[in-house]
Amino acid sequence: MTKPDVMMLYPMRPKAMAQLEQAYTLHRWDLAQDKPAFVAQYGPGCRAIATNGHAPVTADMIAAMPDLELVACSSAGFESFDLTAMAQRGIALTNSSTALCDDVADCAIMLLLSARRGMVAGEAHVRSGLWAETGPMPLQTSLKGQSTGIVGLGTIGQAIAKRAEAMGQLVRYWNRRPKDVAWEFQPDLAALARQSDNLIVIVAGGDGTRHLIDAQVMEALGPQGLLINVARGSVVDEDALISALQDGRLGQAALDVYASEPNANPALTALPNVTLYPHHASGTVQTRDAMAQLVVDNIAALLAGEDLITPVDLAGYLPQKESV
Repeated sequence: MTKPDVMMLYPMRPKAMAQLEQAYTLHRWDLAQDKPAFVAQYGPGCRAIATNGHAPVTADMIAAMPDLELVACSSAGFESFDLTAMAQRGIALTNSSTALCDDVADCAIMLLLSARRGMVAGEAHVRSGLWAETGPMPLQTSLKGQSTGIVGLGTIGQAIAKRAEAMGQLVRYWNRRPKDVAWEFQPDLAALARQSDNLIVIVAGGDGTRHLIDAQVMEALGPQGLLINVARGSVVDEDALISALQDGRLGQAALDVYASEPNANPALTALPNVTLYPHHASGTVQTRDAMAQLVVDNIAALLAGEDLITPVDLAGYLPQKESV
């Protein structure tokens, strides 16, 4: 029996990979030398792409795959995909936000606690022997009673908000549209920053959110404010961030993502008021396995004629018709 053809742009975790290899003929674009020629040769007949959010899905690639019906993405973000071309062709997209939600939310709170309680400096205080030589480290900041703003109230944003609220923080949020939630919606991002002690960024990447967090937002957050980014490096104007942290217009930052990964800007990493983590918010065995499994399960659902498990709505990426 002939196996269905699947184009693989990025390999999956071992368990998911074994399932895909057993069920499908995998065309390994990720291993091909001449990638356009590879897609031209093997793209026709492939009804699905298996990938993550870092490999590109371009308009040319889509055009070379006339049978393509689904891009199954193992990450939450997909800013390297031509979503307009996908929407125009009616190609579905699935991602893994539900699988990584809790670990990313936990990481945001970890960064919040680490920055406000001086975790990195505290560890150095013990390891270096300064505790014995100079006495206790300076007092830090309590989180209870602080105000935390969430930028992006999707699945993960809501999980972060619940955790922050459980810690005794006042939660407000900014989103493209208000949600039916108990937390206060603030439509003005700079106003949200002004109202917040801590600002946690968890919006999608891409051109639509590039430098959403700019100098104005940072200055509104202020000299005592903490900016946390667990979204994408492109969402924050990193040059403005470095400048604001250097001259004290922004108090602190705690970052999981950077503009030039994995080569973080030395001017940023040299700053003492930054807490750093290597884009590893979803980096647990359990979550990465679950993310890859969603690729397997969504492709299986497509080929069985069943509803997709984690579809992404692409309606907003269709060109708007001009009114007459």
